[in-house]
Amino acid sequence: MKVKICGIKTKADAQFAAAEGADFIGFVFAPSKRQVTIQTASSIATGLAETVQKVGVFVDPDFEEVEEAIRQVPLDYVQLHGKETPAFASSLSAPAIKAFKVKDGHIQGDPSTYPDCLILLDAPSIEYEGGGGIAFDWEKLDEKKLPQERLIIAGGLTSDNVDAAIRKFTPLAVDVSSGVETNGKKDIQKIKQFIQQAKERSEK
Repeated sequence: MKVKICGIKTKADAQFAAAEGADFIGFVFAPSKRQVTIQTASSIATGLAETVQKVGVFVDPDFEEVEEAIRQVPLDYVQLHGKETPAFASSLSAPAIKAFKVKDGHIQGDPSTYPDCLILLDAPSIEYEGGGGIAFDWEKLDEKKLPQERLIIAGGLTSDNVDAAIRKFTPLAVDVSSGVETNGKKDIQKIKQFIQQAKERSEK
């Protein structure tokens, strides 16, 4: 099971997550309390193992803005949380992760129109686009109709429920941000526990 630790703001947190086995590190460039600049993300990314994939999170960005981040950080993936079209996603110079909100058991949008993207499912946003730390109703979705080999599950995950999410969806990866924080800051013990739980479940 691959694990993405999102909303990284410090080099220490990134290096700790990588050392514990995180596969993806997420930098939020969209408006958010976890937002960082391209320059900050580039500094944090310096020295990370090449095995750790760096993801930039955007909401309805300009093409040039995304390409600048891809070059400067550099980014391995671009995560799109707005109304970006399949054409926009496929035109980028890095592979894309297209996020979809799940509300009342329904995916808002059509993931099948993004065949070249990884697909991330998340709960509706509260204050900012890009996730609000709340789980969507997993049981209302038919996991058999989802592209499991391209699927990333996000929204309200913690070390307490990630095992259940993996059993339900058998996704490519799980994505966490607020679920590994205490008082709005990344908590290294929670990061360690989350990664451990996710990796152990995938080995069972």
